[in-house]
Amino acid sequence: MFRDNTKEKRMDTSKSMKLERYNSYIRRVNSTKLLNASSKLLFRATLLVALILVFLFTFNYPPLADSTHRHLHAHSHFLSSAFGAWEKQLRHSSTPRRPNGLTVLVTGAAGFVGSHCSLALKRRGDGVLGLDNFNSYYDPSLKRARQAMLAKHQVFIVEGDLNDTPLLQKLFDVVAFTHILHLAAQAGVRYAMQNPQSYITANIAGFVNLLEVAKSANPQPSIVWASSSSVYGLNTQNPFSELHRTDQPASLYAATKKAGEEIAHTYNHIYGLSLTGLRFFTVYGPWGRPDMAYFFFTKDILQGKTIDVYQTQDGKQVARDFTYIDDIVKGCLGALDTAEKSTGSGGKKRGPAQLRIYNLGNTSPVPVGNLVSILEGLLNTKAKRHVIKMPSNGDVPYTHANVSQAFHDFSYKPTTDLPTGLRKFVKWYVGYYGPHLRPKKESRLDN
Repeated sequence: MFRDNTKEKRMDTSKSMKLERYNSYIRRVNSTKLLNASSKLLFRATLLVALILVFLFTFNYPPLADSTHRHLHAHSHFLSSAFGAWEKQLRHSSTPRRPNGLTVLVTGAAGFVGSHCSLALKRRGDGVLGLDNFNSYYDPSLKRARQAMLAKHQVFIVEGDLNDTPLLQKLFDVVAFTHILHLAAQAGVRYAMQNPQSYITANIAGFVNLLEVAKSANPQPSIVWASSSSVYGLNTQNPFSELHRTDQPASLYAATKKAGEEIAHTYNHIYGLSLTGLRFFTVYGPWGRPDMAYFFFTKDILQGKTIDVYQTQDGKQVARDFTYIDDIVKGCLGALDTAEKSTGSGGKKRGPAQLRIYNLGNTSPVPVGNLVSILEGLLNTKAKRHVIKMPSNGDVPYTHANVSQAFHDFSYKPTTDLPTGLRKFVKWYVGYYGPHLRPKKESRLDN
C-alpha cells in the first residue's frame, strides 16, 4: 500500500514539471511576438516621420534646388566663355597683318631660336602661334621671360607638348596654318648621356606626332624644321657640305636629328608633305641657351671660376663655326618664304612634293680659345683657363659650314663676325642678369 502512494506522488510531480515548462514556452512565444510587433510599429512610425520631414523640407525650401541648378549653369557658362577666349587668342595671334602673310605654327617658341624667329615673323606682319612645353632642361624662367617679351608683340604661346595629339589637333582645327616652323627639340650633346630617353621622346616621337597631325590637315602646311650640324658626326671633309655622308653620328643627339631627316623623307614620299631641314651651326647671341659654352664661359669668367677649354687628343684647338642668331633667323625666314606647298590632302599624296636640306652657318670656324680671348676683352677680366683633352662625350673637334646651297636658293649670307656678335650678347647678358655683373668701364663692350 505504501509503494502505490509513492508512485502516485512521483506521477503528479512529473505532470507539474511538464506543465511549468509548457507555460514558460508560451510566455516566451508571446514575448517574442510582442517585441516583433513593437519593432514593426516603431519602424513604420520612423518611416512616416521621415517622409513627413522630407515633404516639409522640400515644400519649404524649393530655392535650394534652383540655386544648385543656377550654380552649375554658371560654371558651365564660365568654362565655355574661357574656352572661347582661348580660341580667340589663338586666332588673334595667328592672323597675318600683311597681304599674303604667312600663318605659322612655331614649335619651341619660348626657346632661343624660336623666340627670335617668332618675333621676326610677327614684326613683318605674319601670323604666329607658338607652342612650347617649358621643360626644365635649363632655367625655365628664361623661357618665361622670352614668352613675356613675345606677348608684348601679340605673340601667344600655347603651353603644351608635341606628343599631346588632342592638343595639336585642336590647334589645327582652330587655325588653318600655312606653314610650320618646327624648332622644338631636346637640345644638347652631352646631356644625352644623362637622359637619353628625353631625346627619343622629343626629337623622334614628337616630330612624328607633329607630322601625323600635319599630314591629315586640309590643306597641309609646308614645314621647315631644325636639324643640326651634329649630323656630320665623324665626317672629316671640310667645309661640311649637304652632299657629305651623315651616317656616322658621334652622339645620340646627332643620331636623333639624322633620324629626323630620314623620317622627313618618308613623310614627304608617302604623304606629299613639303619639308625643309636646316642644319644649324653653333648658334649664339642674346637670349641664348645657358648650356652653350659662350654663355657659361661669360658667367664663370665674371664669377672668377675656372673654365675648361678643350683640345683634341693630338693637342689641336677645338674650333666651331659660331653663327649669330640674326643670321640664323634670316635663313629660317628665307626657307619659309621659298617653301613650296605640300601636295597631299587629308593624308593622301596628290603629287611629288618639295624636300630640301640646308646648312646654316657662318663659314668661318673660330678656335674656342679665341672665343675666350674675345670674352676676356669684352669683360675686361682674365679667364682662369683649364686646358684639357676633349672627353668622349659626343662632341666633335671641328665644324665648318658650306652654305652655297642656301645662298643659291634663298640668298642666305651671314654678316655678323664673332667679336661683333659676342659684344651684343655680353651687353644683353649683363643687362638681363643685373647691373652688379656689368664689366669695368675700360672694357671693349662700350666701344
